[in-house]
Amino acid sequence: MTGMIRLTRHGSLTDAVRYVLYCLVALPFVLPVWWVIALALRPTGQPLGGDLLPVPWPPATENLGRVFEVVDFARFLANSAFVVAVTVPVTILVASWAGFALAQLPGRWRTRIVVLAIAVAMLPLTAIWLPRFILIRELGLIDNLWALTLDALIATSPFNVLIFLWSFARIPDGIYEAARLDGASAFRIWGGIAMPLARPTIIAVAVLTFAHHWSSFIEPALYLRSTANMTVTLGLTMLQQLDRGDWPVLMAGILIAIGPVVLAFLLSHRAFLHDVRDAGWIGR
Repeated sequence: MTGMIRLTRHGSLTDAVRYVLYCLVALPFVLPVWWVIALALRPTGQPLGGDLLPVPWPPATENLGRVFEVVDFARFLANSAFVVAVTVPVTILVASWAGFALAQLPGRWRTRIVVLAIAVAMLPLTAIWLPRFILIRELGLIDNLWALTLDALIATSPFNVLIFLWSFARIPDGIYEAARLDGASAFRIWGGIAMPLARPTIIAVAVLTFAHHWSSFIEPALYLRSTANMTVTLGLTMLQQLDRGDWPVLMAGILIAIGPVVLAFLLSHRAFLHDVRDAGWIGR
């Protein structure tokens, strides 16, 4: 009994140390968000503080409403929502097709294509801005929100394809072979077997794509011209230019802008861990 008590105490101490380490690692990521929240809820007209201020009481929640009065922030949110509503499902579709096709290739050819995909993913983004701009200009999509969705046709990044490849490659080959013997086509195997087993991967790619397109700044700045087509990131730039000294309103706009990304991560993170535990991939 004494040994069990000592083991329990040792386990509790180990868990406590682990949680402390987790908090220390998360602290550099949480502090900037706390700083934005504290400044967003300060009364307007106050200068930007250099320290980590506490949230004032009572909080100036009217700053959130002023964001929509200074600029047409509702339209900016709607434009960004349109972009992610198109790019997220298209990216999942295209990336899963490519990853499933790679998973069916022989090992040697699969390795070669994976090496090529990694090499392409290592290219600097600045090297492809000019070719993309020329392509979009020739398509007549300058100052059009559809220009921001073309990346989804190439799955945004080879990284998404590699994530699906890793997930589909973990499925035993016997499952694929049994489906083929039953006369299932490639699309039926992909939609009826591979995709249901890759639900955590689908959630991960969806969140990554959502965060990428929602927070993208360079592509909207290159392709969009009119105020009516601006996205959230360009709207924050306009908000700063209209009133450079009103930091609480600007921080309130930033808080509104990052809210959907944080919410999507929190919801998907819980679902992802639940699916992974159910699949038995943790603890093997």
